[in-house]
Amino acid sequence: MNTRGAMGSRLVKAGVQCNRFAGLSMLGESAELRSACPGLRPGPTDRLPAAAIQYNPGFMRKAALFYNPLSGRRRQRRLADAEDALKVLREAGIEAEAAETQGPHRTAEQVRQAIEGGVDAVFACGGDGTVHDVLQGLIGAKAVLGIIPLGTANALAHDLGLPLSPVAAAASALRAQARRVRVGRVHYTGFDGCRGSRYFVIAVGAGVDAHLFYKLNPLVKSRMGMAAYYAKATRLWLTHPLENFLVEVDSGEPVRVSQLLAVRIRNFGGVLRELAPGASLERDDLRLVLFRTRSRLAYLRYILRGLFGQPWTIKGIELVYGNKVSCRMLKEVAPQESRIYVEADGELLGTLPAEIEMVPEQVAVLAP
Repeated sequence: MNTRGAMGSRLVKAGVQCNRFAGLSMLGESAELRSACPGLRPGPTDRLPAAAIQYNPGFMRKAALFYNPLSGRRRQRRLADAEDALKVLREAGIEAEAAETQGPHRTAEQVRQAIEGGVDAVFACGGDGTVHDVLQGLIGAKAVLGIIPLGTANALAHDLGLPLSPVAAAASALRAQARRVRVGRVHYTGFDGCRGSRYFVIAVGAGVDAHLFYKLNPLVKSRMGMAAYYAKATRLWLTHPLENFLVEVDSGEPVRVSQLLAVRIRNFGGVLRELAPGASLERDDLRLVLFRTRSRLAYLRYILRGLFGQPWTIKGIELVYGNKVSCRMLKEVAPQESRIYVEADGELLGTLPAEIEMVPEQVAVLAP
C-alpha cells in the first residue's frame, strides 16, 4: 500500500532549493539533475556541487550510507560515488557517515547498530543486492530507506523513478516522501541443508532465473554489466534442462511448473521492463508468473513480450495473484542434489523446498 504515516507527513514539508550562484558552468546538464533541481541552468558536466543544495531540516537529521565496494561495473568509483552522495547530505545539514558493507549476513547487523546509534535514515549505495542486504536490518525499525543506485540492474530504483547518478539520487532523497511498502518473506533451504529466510521487496524466483545467478561469474558480471546477464541467460535458454517442480498458491491444488516468479515491482528497467504485468508496490499481494511449460519458445516469447511492451498471451504461462506460495520438488531429494535454485532480489539463496509469502511488515522508502 502507498500510505503515509507521521514520518511521511513530515517528509512532505521537507524540500530542496537549488539556487543560482557563481560558477554555474560547473552544474550538470543531465535530465536527472535538472529534475532534482529545476531552478538550475544546464552546464557542461554531470556533476552537481553540494553547495548548490539547501535543505529545510525536518525528518532526516542523522544518516548512514552503506556502500558495496564490489557493486556495479566501476569498482574504483564506489568510494568516490558514496563520498559524493555523502557530501550532498552533509551540505544539507545532515550528520552522515559512510561504511562498506561486510557481506550479506553482516550487513543487517551493521544497519541495526547504526539505528541504535540514532540514525533515522539508512542509504543503500549499490545495486539491488545491496538494497536487499540493508533491508534485512530495517524491518521493525523506524528509520527510512534511501537508495543511491550504483549497481548493474538497479531494478528497484527504476520502479521508484529515482535518478541513476549518486549526486542526483542524494538530492532527490532530500525532497522525497516516505512511501510505506509491504515486504515479502521467503523461506528456503540453504546449501548447507539448513532452513533460512530473507525479506524481499523486488521479486523471488525459483527455477531457471535463479540458476542464472548460480552460474553467473561475479568477475564477468563486474566487467560486462547487464551484457553478462543477457549472455548467460541466452546460453541457459539454449542448453539448461527445464525441470518441473510443484507449486501451491494459497494452499490450492499443486501444479507443475518449470519456473516461478513472485514479483512485487512493476518496472525492472532494461530489457525486462514489465516482467510481470499487474505487479505493483501499491498492492499488498504477489504477482505470480507460473511457467507451466517447458517450451523454450514460450520462454523467449514471454521475454519478447516485455521487451516490446506487447500484451501477448503466451500458451503455458499463467499470471495470477496470491499471498503465499509453496514450492517443492516432485520427489524428495537431498539439498545438495536439488537442481532447483531460489533467488530473492537477484541474490542466490539456496534450493527448494521454499515458501514465499507476504507479511505484515513494512519499510518506509524515500521516493519522489
